[in-house]
Amino acid sequence: MNAATTAISSPGLDWQGPGARSRRREFRWHTLLWALVFPPKRHRISLTVPGLFLMGLAVGIGTAAYNTASNILFITLSLLLACLLLSGLLSWFNFMGICWRMRPPGAWRAGHETLVTVEVENRKNWLPTYSLWFELATQPRHPPGPEKPEKEMRMRDILAAAEKHVTRGRIFLRERLEPRGATSLDWGVKPTRRGEAVIELGAVGSLFPFGFLRKNIGTALRHTVLVWPAQVEYQWKGAVAAHAGSSGQRTARAGTGDDLLALRKYEQGDSHRQIHWKASARLGQLMIRQFAAESHDGYVLRLDTPAASWTRPEQFELLCGFAGTLAEDLYAAGRLRGVSVNGGPLLETRRIRDLEALLDELARLQPVEKPGPGHAGPATTKNIITFAPEGARGVTAYADGQQTASA
Repeated sequence: MNAATTAISSPGLDWQGPGARSRRREFRWHTLLWALVFPPKRHRISLTVPGLFLMGLAVGIGTAAYNTASNILFITLSLLLACLLLSGLLSWFNFMGICWRMRPPGAWRAGHETLVTVEVENRKNWLPTYSLWFELATQPRHPPGPEKPEKEMRMRDILAAAEKHVTRGRIFLRERLEPRGATSLDWGVKPTRRGEAVIELGAVGSLFPFGFLRKNIGTALRHTVLVWPAQVEYQWKGAVAAHAGSSGQRTARAGTGDDLLALRKYEQGDSHRQIHWKASARLGQLMIRQFAAESHDGYVLRLDTPAASWTRPEQFELLCGFAGTLAEDLYAAGRLRGVSVNGGPLLETRRIRDLEALLDELARLQPVEKPGPGHAGPATTKNIITFAPEGARGVTAYADGQQTASA
C-alpha cells in the first residue's frame, strides 16, 4: 500500500461516496435523524463481537438494575448505552464528506503483477477521517465454464467453480486523512488469464472508533481492463534469407539505416556519434539523429486461428502468448513490418501504439470457423511468419514454409 497526502483535486463525475455530491444540502435536523434511523441505500451497520458482548452486558446490567433498583447499576447501564450510541455517531461523522474513485487502469499483462489505485478525498472542513478499508475484486469478464455439466453439479460446487476465478483483496487507510486532504491506495494483483477483466470496488468499511459497530457502504464502481497474453519462452532456430525490400526500401520508423527520419532530444545512453551538432547549437540542447530502418530484414506475422486446428484451449493460449512475445521482440529489433490476424488487412507497426493495438487484439482473440483470404498485397508475399500447432502442446512458427521458432 502506498499512501501519500496531496492537494485535493476538483470534483469529478466519477467520484462516489457521501462527499461526492457537488452541491451542499441545507442542514435539517429531521433529515439527520431520519438518516440515522434509516440509513441510505447500500449503507449497512452491523454489530461486531465486542459489540455483541457489550449489548449482552447491557442487558444483564439492565436486568439487575431493574430487580435491585440500584442507582449505580442504572448509571453503569447508561454509560454502556452511551458508548454504543457515541460509536455510531462518530462512525457517521467519520464517513461524512468522504469520496473515492478508482484510477482508470491501463492494459495488464497475464502473469505480471500490476497495481489498482484507489483515490480517496476528505472534503470535510474540520474533521479528519480514520481507519477505512476498501474491498476490491477482479475476475474475467467471461469466465470459463465448469468442467462438468451444471446438471451434474450441486449449487455449492457451481458457486465454488465461479469463485475460483475471482481474486479478492482489501486495502487499508492506516494513516489519518486530514480535512480537505487526499490520498491514494494501491492494491497489487497478478492476473492469470488473458482477455477482458472486471475490477470492482465492492464496499468501503470501517470499525472506527471503538470497534463495536461495523459500518459498510456498498459501491457499484467497476472498470473493464484488457489483459494481454503472457510472455512465453521460445527458441529461435534461424530464419530464411530476407527477400522483401531487397532494393533498399525504407520504413517510417526508427532504425539503423542511412536515411534521416527525425531529430530527438539526447537521452542518457545514446551514442555520441549520432549527435547532430548544428541542430544542437541552434536549439541550445543536444539533439540525436534518428535514421529510418531498412525493410530488407522485416517480417510480417500472419496469425490464423481456425477452430479446426486450434482445438486445445491451453495450446491456443500458448499461441497468443507466443505471437505477442515474438511481435514484441521483432519490433524491438526493428524487424516487424506488420501483422495480419485471421485474414484481416495488414496492420503496419510503425509506432509503439501499433504494437499495443496488436496486443489488445490478441487479448480478445478467439478461434474462428474460417479465416479470411487476407489482404496483405503483393509487396508482402515474402518473409511471412505463420503459426501452426506442434503435437499436443507446442506451437511452431514458419517463415516462408521453413521452421524458424518454436514454443
